[in-house]
Amino acid sequence: MNTMRETSAIDGQPFYPGDDAPGAAAPDGIVGESPALRRVLRLVETVATTDAAILIRGETGTGKELIAGLIHRLSARRGAPFVKFNCTAIPAGLLDSELFGHERGAFTGAIARRIGRFELAHNGTLLLDEIGDLPLELQPKLLRVLEAQEFERIGSTQTIRSDVRVIAATNRPLEELVEAGEFRADLYYRLDVFPIDLPPLRERAEDIPLLVRHFVMHHARKLGRRIDSIPADVMEMLLRHPWPGNVRELQHVLQRAVILSHGGSLQLPPLEAPVKMTRTPAPHAETFDDAVREHIVEVLRQTNGVVAGPRGAAVRLGLKRTTLLSRMQKLGITPADIVPAPLWFPVAPSTRSIAV
Repeated sequence: MNTMRETSAIDGQPFYPGDDAPGAAAPDGIVGESPALRRVLRLVETVATTDAAILIRGETGTGKELIAGLIHRLSARRGAPFVKFNCTAIPAGLLDSELFGHERGAFTGAIARRIGRFELAHNGTLLLDEIGDLPLELQPKLLRVLEAQEFERIGSTQTIRSDVRVIAATNRPLEELVEAGEFRADLYYRLDVFPIDLPPLRERAEDIPLLVRHFVMHHARKLGRRIDSIPADVMEMLLRHPWPGNVRELQHVLQRAVILSHGGSLQLPPLEAPVKMTRTPAPHAETFDDAVREHIVEVLRQTNGVVAGPRGAAVRLGLKRTTLLSRMQKLGITPADIVPAPLWFPVAPSTRSIAV
């Protein structure tokens, strides 16, 4: 039986007996001491002090965002913003506005100026996550910004200069996308100045015991539980599992294990059979109205259908309540679009089903 006792803490991160190697439980959240991880960290230290564009490649769940954050913190830009943007999180028709901003009146529904991610990241670092999903039509504008460090907001002729260090991340083979004509070759070479390949968890299995103790202690502390030991057979099962979802999957399994454990010994729930990781394609909007509709529906889902109030969808979208309701009516957005039908209670036809 492998006993786990916390002996000290560094910046709030646990440190365990026998974890003598630097980075075993680092304050930046990167846990491990395997040769594969050490190689990555050496590359990070080498490039962080430069302004070179970086392309972080790795399977989903390998910690690409953590590595990007570490690069920012080790750079001369650490006092400026670290802005993160996921290229799959926004409908294609709104990506231009999200990245570069827009002026009031630039298009229907633009009732106020919006500052884009490039402007927000001025003098800092911008992480473009899932860069392989960036629409082909937007790639030339991104290339121009990377080359000239200037852009215009939608609806404006004023050129804005922005000093931004760009880190791109992807779990897709960009070389294959270039060959297929889905990604511009010139943009690929501009982003791939300094590539960093993150190893999957199956290639750094020696880090699993450190990660297990780290996550168990973290979740036990958050849940107010006391886990004193990890049985040897439990650790053996964790070591044998292939972890197709990598560190993220391991973390979620251990969170579930801590919740289900009774007493001081970690109890592991049955591990699901490995599934082949498939990529969900980014939503594609045929028209601008389609893109606006998808974006409004997504925000309404995040607010559980609430339109008004400080946490409502109107505030998140930068719209007046009446403007948002009018736009929802015009775009045909109904409660069934926001929450699956079984979750809605029957109401009279004249009663609102969306909280306003």
